[in-house]
Amino acid sequence: MAIHYHCRHCGTKIGTIDQMSIHSEQLGLNKLSAEERQEMVSYDQQGDIHIAAICEDCQEHLTRNPEYHQYDFLIH
Repeated sequence: MAIHYHCRHCGTKIGTIDQMSIHSEQLGLNKLSAEERQEMVSYDQQGDIHIAAICEDCQEHLTRNPEYHQYDFLIH
């Protein structure tokens, strides 16, 4: 099982954790509401977990341009 992080705004792969046993508390997933978890976490056929996060570039763009929050996808 691997945990894949990708940016929900631009699709960039942020990173992967290849660990056989890891608890949701270690990832901070237990702090998400049910709605947030459904929006941000998905599972594939191989049992891998995919987490939609935000990359540094998109975070920087959103900080400088708060009006971009209305868009689902950012190109930078």
